[in-house]
Amino acid sequence: MIQLLFTVLGAEAGLAAALLFKTPLRKLAMLALDRLKRGKGPVMVRTVAATVLVVLASSLHSMAKIHGHASGGELDAPGALTPTDQVLLARHLLEASLMGYSLFLALIIDRLHRYIREMRGLKKNLEAVSKQNKTLEEVKLVTSDGSKPYQKDIASLNEEIKKLRLQLKEKADEVKDAEARAVAAQTQSEGLMLKYDRLLEDKKHLHDQLQSGDIALSHSDGKKNT
Repeated sequence: MIQLLFTVLGAEAGLAAALLFKTPLRKLAMLALDRLKRGKGPVMVRTVAATVLVVLASSLHSMAKIHGHASGGELDAPGALTPTDQVLLARHLLEASLMGYSLFLALIIDRLHRYIREMRGLKKNLEAVSKQNKTLEEVKLVTSDGSKPYQKDIASLNEEIKKLRLQLKEKADEVKDAEARAVAAQTQSEGLMLKYDRLLEDKKHLHDQLQSGDIALSHSDGKKNT
């Protein structure tokens, strides 16, 4: 489960990185996302997201049960966790963190995809309006006495260009914010990988302790029998 979540998180981080930088990979990523959002793709994505949310809620419930078990007076020292509970708690915490970051990165990727598409549309509109403005200015220079009728059109086109530039700037700022969130999520995912390594070490240490305890117990039983 944890390895699968790390694989998904790594794939999402790679896709987000492809969208962040203007490279040929961005075109492939945009094409893949465009196809994913067609037909039954959105329904499948929502189903997977709902399943992940259910599993996330289950992990949080298991963590609450472990804390309740520790504080319920069933242990010799209420409020203390056994090594087994500590490993289980760390595992559930890691799984919940991975699922949360996966959902967060999925949202960031969706926002980046939408902003990039909107920016492309605004750039195309800006180029079209600029061409029209340039054509009108050329006509204005050619005609000697017919410049006044075109002045209103040129002024309106200039206003439209200003509006499109403002919208393009706003979308660029939104993309920058989404890029910053994606970079932060990638940094946090690297920290989760380090936590996963420590969890494996703790699990191995606990296994060695339990194995040594079983050996010592078997030796003491053997001495009693003799």
